[in-house]
Amino acid sequence: MKHVKAIIVILFLLLVVILAVQNYQALSTPIKFKVNILFLNVESSGLPVFLIAIITFLVGVICTWLYGISERLGFRRQVKTLMKDVKDKEKELNSLRNLPVTTEDMSADQPPVNT
Repeated sequence: MKHVKAIIVILFLLLVVILAVQNYQALSTPIKFKVNILFLNVESSGLPVFLIAIITFLVGVICTWLYGISERLGFRRQVKTLMKDVKDKEKELNSLRNLPVTTEDMSADQPPVNT
C-alpha cells in the first residue's frame, strides 16, 4: 500500500510540474491589488499569479492547522471531563460493592423459596 501511495503522489507531482511548465507565462503574469477603504488607500506591487496561489494555499493550511489545534484542545478538555466522570462512577461502584449485605435486603429482593 505504501508503494501505491508513493506512486500516486509522484504522478500527481509530475502532473503539477507539467502544468506549471506549460503555463509558465500565464502563471508569471503580475497582478496588482488595490484597497480603497475610507481613509486607507493601498496598492500592492505586481505579484505573479503563482505567488498568489502559493500564499493563498499557505494561508489555508495555517487556518486549517489553527482550527485543528483548537478542536484538539476541545477534545482534550472533553476527555479530561469524561475521565473524571469515570473515576467518580468507579468510586461510587466500589463503595456500593463494599456495602454489607443483610438478610433483610436479600429477602426483599428475592421471592420466597418453596421447599
